[in-house]
Amino acid sequence: MSAAQGRLPVELRTALARNLATFERRPVALEGRRSAAVAVVVAEGADGEPCFIITRRPGHMRAHAGQWALPGGRRDGDETVVQTALRETHEEIGVELPDSAVLGLLDDYATRSGFVITPVVLWHRGRTRMTLDGSEVGAAYEVPVEVLGESNVPTIRSIPESDRPVISVPIAMLGTAIHAPTAAILYQFWEVAVQARDTRVVDYEQPVFAWR
Repeated sequence: MSAAQGRLPVELRTALARNLATFERRPVALEGRRSAAVAVVVAEGADGEPCFIITRRPGHMRAHAGQWALPGGRRDGDETVVQTALRETHEEIGVELPDSAVLGLLDDYATRSGFVITPVVLWHRGRTRMTLDGSEVGAAYEVPVEVLGESNVPTIRSIPESDRPVISVPIAMLGTAIHAPTAAILYQFWEVAVQARDTRVVDYEQPVFAWR
């Protein structure tokens, strides 16, 4: 099935773009940290339902091995964050999208490992045929967007190492919970882009294992 034959409703694209356009996103100053971008790719699942794409890093990576992530990475040179998100999506999962696929941006999220991540929401109406870069991506999955609206999302807990609450997103089909920063970004995507709520996630913490 080609992108032109995709079953995702145009009305969904319009609603997501409208909600993101009216959202006053908040940037975070780098202050010595490095700029990065990730892509929240809204695509068509096997049954025609709207999904987002999430990846799992291979176990052989030196940093963050086996962790769940959105396609993305460090901003190169004079790239914009949008260009970074589009490039990384192509490099990591083999999905090449045009500038017109960009629906909008969410709040920046500063990580404990020294990055400021800008989430870029992208639209891919047709079925997604992924070709993974095995050096960066061990596996990739299409997860129905509606799971972000389940009653146990998000899960919030406290830890002794921080006065900020840790956020996670349980995903039953993956048999795991996704942690911040990815969890914070997915939760804000649901709240802002899908539900049109002015929800912020800057005060949510990452689990200690992700601080390195």
